[in-house]
Amino acid sequence: MKVYFFATCLGSIAYSNTCINAIKLLQKEGIEVIFKKDQTCCGQPSYNSGYYEDTKQVALHNINLFNEPYPIIVPSGSCAGMMRVDYLELFENDGNYSMVKDFSSRVFELSEFLLKELKVRYTDTGEKIKATWHSNCHALRVTKSIEYSKALIRQLKNVELIELDKEEECCGFGGTFSIKEPQVSKAMVHDKINDIKSKGVDYVISGDAGCLMNISGAMDKMGVDVKGIHLYDFIAQRINLV
Repeated sequence: MKVYFFATCLGSIAYSNTCINAIKLLQKEGIEVIFKKDQTCCGQPSYNSGYYEDTKQVALHNINLFNEPYPIIVPSGSCAGMMRVDYLELFENDGNYSMVKDFSSRVFELSEFLLKELKVRYTDTGEKIKATWHSNCHALRVTKSIEYSKALIRQLKNVELIELDKEEECCGFGGTFSIKEPQVSKAMVHDKINDIKSKGVDYVISGDAGCLMNISGAMDKMGVDVKGIHLYDFIAQRINLV
């Protein structure tokens, strides 16, 4: 089977190793991964800021770039939700809607694709640890891929997954929100970190690079001894892919 891989902006800029590990997880299952070098943003920052016509141009670039009938795999529930759900709303009553609908039907968040389509089963080779999980807002409410991500973690026998009391509350990143409302964003991430600290875990895992960058950076500043790690780096380590 062939698939396209959409790395996302943060994947290209700050989480390139995570993208490599995500591709390795696909290749482990015998998948041929196609990486289009001219790929760019999904358009979510401009969409959330109200620049709908500009966002349409970004979306059409992606749609024309990923033009073969292969699944499009995204290692982020946030960007996957934009491309699978928000594109449809963006192009409603537009002459390109049928083409957009076909594109959106091929978009999968990676954990969803691994579990639902490939039915992976992982053998944990790591030591016993305690970890918690942060749910990204868009993955939770738009893409609805969170349960697939957590199900992959639950396959790892030596990982005790401890739920946060406020797992579904935003970490305060929200893309441009953290720039427009820095004080509110700071208060929100401090609330998230206090919840994480109360669980006595070794790791906080997330499937979204933006949330992870926000939470990990704030934990470093606060001197919190919990390691933030992306879901696909964590799984790759636990099954000896890296």
